[in-house]
Amino acid sequence: MSTKLFVGSLPWAVNDDSLLTAFEQYGKVESAKVITDRQTGRSRGFGFVVMEDDSEASNAMKALNGSDLKGRNIIVSEAKPKEVK
Repeated sequence: MSTKLFVGSLPWAVNDDSLLTAFEQYGKVESAKVITDRQTGRSRGFGFVVMEDDSEASNAMKALNGSDLKGRNIIVSEAKPKEVK
């Protein structure tokens, strides 16, 4: 089963490819997406990574949470389901 991770506090310079590169050293990444503003196309400073294996996702989360990515300390946690209002 795959695990979806939330990645916050991303620097503006990070794109989908650099996010993928940061996580793929810990295991198989299904997808890596930096969330962008619809109007400007600029990064909103967070993204999501889906990893194929739960234990690899856990290892990536432990290793990368608080680590430096292009000059900023990123936050990595398990993504929570979107709340329905």
